[in-house]
Amino acid sequence: MAIASGGGHWQQLMALRPAFAGCDMLFATTLKGLPEEFNAAPSMIVSECNRNSAWRIPLTAVTLFVAIARFRPDVVISTGALPGVIALAMARLFRRRTIWVDSVANAEEMSMSGKLARRFADLWLSQWPHVAEAEGAGYFGAVL
Repeated sequence: MAIASGGGHWQQLMALRPAFAGCDMLFATTLKGLPEEFNAAPSMIVSECNRNSAWRIPLTAVTLFVAIARFRPDVVISTGALPGVIALAMARLFRRRTIWVDSVANAEEMSMSGKLARRFADLWLSQWPHVAEAEGAGYFGAVL
């Protein structure tokens, strides 16, 4: 399962698609129309949530819990933001492997979501070597 909020997070996730070749995937995002635009199927839309819309967090969590229970992914990967963190947390409840790739836009420090994701990520990555070193994250290059 691959999940990212719309915008740059989704763009970076789509740049990782060659790594998913041959895998049975479920793509999740927060903006209707994005999966169709990128021919990412099967897909689902989850409610966007962030620190300014914390009231949506329970809905997003329940939606992702049900999706992971039904799809039963081996791995859940996210490039951000908060819905991705929630997906990693839900995946850990099912003892699934989890990967966080922090946004390339965070060139000075790990994002707020990235810092939260550290608790749930089996593999926790930054796209900047100096950020990875400072934060203790892994670094394997940049997506974009």
